[in-house]
Amino acid sequence: MKKQRLTISTTHIILLSFLIVILIGAVLLSLPISSAEKKATPFVDALFTATTSTCVTGLVVTPTVSSWSVFGHIVILLLIQIGGLGVITIMSILMILLHRKMGISDRLLMQDAFNLNSLSGLVRFVKKVVIGTFIIEGIGALLYMTVFIPDFGLKGIWISVFTSVSAFCNAGIDIMAENSLCNYAVNPMINLVTCVLIILGGIGYIVWWDVIRVIKKASSSKIKLFRSLSLHSKIAISASLILIVVGAVLIFAFEYNNPQTIKDYTLFDKIQVSLFQSVTTRTAGFASVPQENLTNASSIVCLLLMFIGGSPVGTAGGIKTVTFVIIIASAFASIRNKEDTELFGRQLTKQAVSKAVAVTSMSFIIMFVSTVLLSAVTDASALDLVYETVSATATVGLTRNLTASLNGIGKLIIIATMYLGRVGPISLAIAFNRKKDNQNIVRNPTEEIVVG
Repeated sequence: MKKQRLTISTTHIILLSFLIVILIGAVLLSLPISSAEKKATPFVDALFTATTSTCVTGLVVTPTVSSWSVFGHIVILLLIQIGGLGVITIMSILMILLHRKMGISDRLLMQDAFNLNSLSGLVRFVKKVVIGTFIIEGIGALLYMTVFIPDFGLKGIWISVFTSVSAFCNAGIDIMAENSLCNYAVNPMINLVTCVLIILGGIGYIVWWDVIRVIKKASSSKIKLFRSLSLHSKIAISASLILIVVGAVLIFAFEYNNPQTIKDYTLFDKIQVSLFQSVTTRTAGFASVPQENLTNASSIVCLLLMFIGGSPVGTAGGIKTVTFVIIIASAFASIRNKEDTELFGRQLTKQAVSKAVAVTSMSFIIMFVSTVLLSAVTDASALDLVYETVSATATVGLTRNLTASLNGIGKLIIIATMYLGRVGPISLAIAFNRKKDNQNIVRNPTEEIVVG
């Protein structure tokens, strides 16, 4: 009798790997050696911190700078780095190493996810991602040191490294103060470096290599840079730029006379604080102004920016810029009674539109259910609750001062939300990328229904 071979799908591997990393991190953080007071940390708090770090969210129930020892900070930093790169690199490496007889569907999945032209380039691509990440994080750390070493002495080196990794991975966790970056709200160097790291991490690695390819090509021949980019890069870059600029303009207008945020700042400082707020809502989670002090109008703008997030195949969360653009383009195509959805002179596949709808729907469902459950166990305003759950679903990390006051059940709800918000869209992408045999499929009869 033949033994049945136990097979684990790619989706299960991703779900389990994140869960295993989180649990290991929670155990380590619960140890007395991880605590600043050298006492065992309640497991739910350790689990919350491990989840927010691995899912690169940034919501924290206790101040990171004062609650954890150096060992605890190292564990958190490793979890952030694993979480930021895990989806696109570490999981690929595990697939290559563990699946000795990897199926063609898995190889095609990885090829499609990384936008490679051949299966043979997968390992090379992963190496480029790792090297590129460490180079950018290293440069970011060096630039941070120009500010943090004068402020903190030699400890500023460690703070610079931690902040650089956290910013690039869009985690938003820091170890310099209990009020995030509020003490550096009008520091041009901190604002610029942090914004650049957030954007580079969130724009996606596919865009990196595509831009580099076009620049190299332009150096040898006269070509128009933007036109030579792939459709994916055009959408990601255009959407990111528009969202950042429009978000900054709206926040600037809504906060201009707000005495609790930027009213007393100079014009230049008002601009840089507004720009930073717009960028950090792209799932980064650093705060240069207390989020609870924002006007309701600014908070609603931030909710939309958080829900959209960064771009695919990067360190950011959210439904992603490309997904959002596809949804909007598809809606306008339907309004104009056009059968095909087009962008930049290219026709989008039906699968891309279906995937965008599925990812958006799943994220909305996670956010809605989380909001309802959290409202049942937490006494807070509707805006504070939605801000918290959208931040958790999109792995942002911004809060209107609600996270620290959550009870045990509330913490578990946000833990589940952060986890599902991180792995849910990935699982959907895998499901859509899998090839299906359409032969011998019995389809039910088609019937028209009324929509709208």
